[in-house]
Amino acid sequence: MNMNLNKLDPLSRRNFMEKVAKTALGVTLLPVGSRAVQAAAGNGPGFGKAKHVIYLFMEGGMTHIDTFDPKTGSTKGAKDPIKAKSGSGNLDYLGGYLPKLAEIGNKIAIVRSMSSKTGVHESGRYIMRTGYEPRGTIVHPSLGAWGSHFLGRIKDVVLPDSVTVGGGRHPGAGFFPPALSPIPITSAEAGLQNIRPTTTEDNFQKRVALMDEFDSAFRKKFNANTDVKAYTEFYSETMKLLKSEDLKAFDISQEPASVREKYGAGGFGSGCLLARRLVEHGVRFVEVQLGGWDMHNTIDTAMTNNGETLDTAFSALIEDLESKGLLESTLICLGSEFGRTPDVNQNDGRDHYPLAYSTVFAGAGTKGGYVYGSTDKDGRRPADKQASPQDFVSTIGHAMGLPIDEVVMSPSNRPFTVGDKGTAITDLFA
Repeated sequence: MNMNLNKLDPLSRRNFMEKVAKTALGVTLLPVGSRAVQAAAGNGPGFGKAKHVIYLFMEGGMTHIDTFDPKTGSTKGAKDPIKAKSGSGNLDYLGGYLPKLAEIGNKIAIVRSMSSKTGVHESGRYIMRTGYEPRGTIVHPSLGAWGSHFLGRIKDVVLPDSVTVGGGRHPGAGFFPPALSPIPITSAEAGLQNIRPTTTEDNFQKRVALMDEFDSAFRKKFNANTDVKAYTEFYSETMKLLKSEDLKAFDISQEPASVREKYGAGGFGSGCLLARRLVEHGVRFVEVQLGGWDMHNTIDTAMTNNGETLDTAFSALIEDLESKGLLESTLICLGSEFGRTPDVNQNDGRDHYPLAYSTVFAGAGTKGGYVYGSTDKDGRRPADKQASPQDFVSTIGHAMGLPIDEVVMSPSNRPFTVGDKGTAITDLFA
């Protein structure tokens, strides 16, 4: 598997590999799987419509002024805003770097009134994935892990519940069992590596049979041991995964060249294409990261590069999911750790700015061409309907059909909820 072990949360190398293996095979089904489904009635618009989630994380702190909350006054971006198609919604303009998204503005909903308390990268990334401020004594679960905890495995799906694409540190399963962690894929182009037998099928089966013979007495003697039972389940599911045709979902080279070109060159476009393929094969939660947003210098040059990358891949993802009939059941959400200063600095860049920023939603019943909340004329503060990272995480959990108010006790006997008591923004959903 192509991944960077040094960037993952503290586990020994051996335990980490066990964690990844168990995640890939979906062992450990928790007994609360049907609660959210049973609670579906009466939970407000959009509840449970997202059978899949694709989270586009803009790492570094995305400038709201130059993307989804453009201004025309003294804090305007280097490019003039573009009029966006809104259908019957209230969306007006997008940043001048996003022409393709402006053309399909009637398919996205924007929260322009986000505000956070942290301007530190690590804290911002953590809170936008968990809804919690980081604490040294505990790691909180990310949304994919919450989904696995409450909803269980998706029936008849061999692939893992959750995948992250693009590297970077991630809270993963948090205090939940390691089996609920996402599989990290550093490179979408490389996909999963070293997953096919290096010998003939006949020799492989002989080796499997020999290993079974050696292990059978041990498993029988220690069958009551939790770790041994987990290993036995892991072993069984490993064989199932290795024989599954669904592993091809990780191979984006199987897509026609015309499709790959539509998503754009580079890792983020490939990551979005991989996310679509994984959703097609039943994966519940996929996060795709795009770095390069820490634009302290020359905002125009930086935005020209990142803007085109985001515009091309995000718009292609929406249109591709729609063409395959998957957009109504897939929530695409875009977030970042914070925004950037409305005023440019002496280096023609923008600095960290948590007081105001934007997030974006599409699919799974979201209102197209809709804007929730606003900032003041210069983009410095929310003017109305202020929303927090907790609200953002809770909104995604709500769309997934999670009981966001249900208290879950951690192993240290502390109470937690999805999104730390945030309020789902149900106005985003039709």
